[in-house]
Amino acid sequence: MIKPIAILGSGESGTGAALLAQKHGFDVFVSDKSLIPDKYKAILDKHNISYEEGSHSEAKILKSSFVIKSPGIPDKAELVQKLRAANIPVISEIEFAARYTNAYFIVVTGTNGKTTTTLLTYHLLKKAGFNVGLAGNVGESLAKQVATENFDYYVLELSSFQLDGMFEFKAGVAILLNITPDHMDRYEYKIENYVNSKFRVIQNMAENDVFIYYPESKLLAEGLKTRKLPTTSLTISLTEEDHTAFYADNSLKIKYKDQNLTIPESNISIKGKHNMINSMAAVLAALSVDVPVQSIEEGLQDFKNASHRLEFVAEINGVTFINDSKATNVDSVTYALDSYTQPLVWIAGGTDKGNDYAELDELVKKNVKALVCLGADNAKLLKAFSGKVKAIESTDEINMAIKKSFELAQPGDIVLLSPACASFDLFKNYEDRGDKFKAGVLNFKKEIELKQSINE
Repeated sequence: MIKPIAILGSGESGTGAALLAQKHGFDVFVSDKSLIPDKYKAILDKHNISYEEGSHSEAKILKSSFVIKSPGIPDKAELVQKLRAANIPVISEIEFAARYTNAYFIVVTGTNGKTTTTLLTYHLLKKAGFNVGLAGNVGESLAKQVATENFDYYVLELSSFQLDGMFEFKAGVAILLNITPDHMDRYEYKIENYVNSKFRVIQNMAENDVFIYYPESKLLAEGLKTRKLPTTSLTISLTEEDHTAFYADNSLKIKYKDQNLTIPESNISIKGKHNMINSMAAVLAALSVDVPVQSIEEGLQDFKNASHRLEFVAEINGVTFINDSKATNVDSVTYALDSYTQPLVWIAGGTDKGNDYAELDELVKKNVKALVCLGADNAKLLKAFSGKVKAIESTDEINMAIKKSFELAQPGDIVLLSPACASFDLFKNYEDRGDKFKAGVLNFKKEIELKQSINE
């Protein structure tokens, strides 16, 4: 008998899951409460996969053998609660896809730095000639790749939402970069729930598997106290030498698998202390699967990071504009504010996620000369930094934020978009916010140059 399954959500993960499920003989039904994007609808139509949009047919979905849920749908959603009450398993696309591949998984999670570390790890393996795929929150759907490719390795970036729907999945290498408060609205505003979610990355791992982590993250260290690690543990430090990898004398020092490496920071394409953590994690992951040292060193030099992460945009009359739109929480902004020695005009704001801005007070006092609040409601930011920053402006329009920032800056200063908030009040997502910032800065630069040429 053909088993019926439902897939909630029709995005990259949902459509990929549908393709894999159809390949393995399931009766697939895709249901999306929103409208299905045209590109995914075309894929579903091409493969004759049944779907609906704009609503959920609960009676049909509740007849499923199991349900694959988009990570964007919270567990507290009414339909998910009904499925659980009916003892219908609800899993993630990653959990489902892993059932149909024997590939070796290198998994990266943490509140911040996931994408950079995932991309760098993938780059190091790819450069060494490994047959490796990239999936999770980056690249194409894991399920789609399992359905259409035959990779020996996968490097996965996983969010807490994805981990929540994973039960039998096992990583060969798991990287936990850090844990700081984030998505508290999804975790009943209980930090222990979020910590528990992140530590799901090591479930099912065995003694010969490898767990790479940064114990100087306070919540991560607290979480370790109540857990027995079943794995080979490799640690990373920015301050102490008694670790597998540590940062000292402007270099990465790594002692692992009979290797005793010193890699100068000048030979690493990504900069900033947070990226030294990311680099050490990626190098240890690569060494764990026997990537040659020479290839690793070359890969660190020619790696190009994804957009919206401390990304240079332009220089206008000596003022440098940096796009860090991916910084959607306080911890990631901490790294950004600490990455520059020049005076900063900081653009922040958006949909607040329960932020405690007091954590930024010391860095703001030290490095920020002006703050431009960019959001539909800037009240919390204004209250948090009133009296702590000499100049504060507020707007809900990104081009105005760019103009105000330039007016507040002097040659040699940096205008830093590092929002500390989600983007959904004014933008589709953080990419849309970053893209509009970059376009706005470049248009503003043209306007300035045109005015200067007319006045000459």
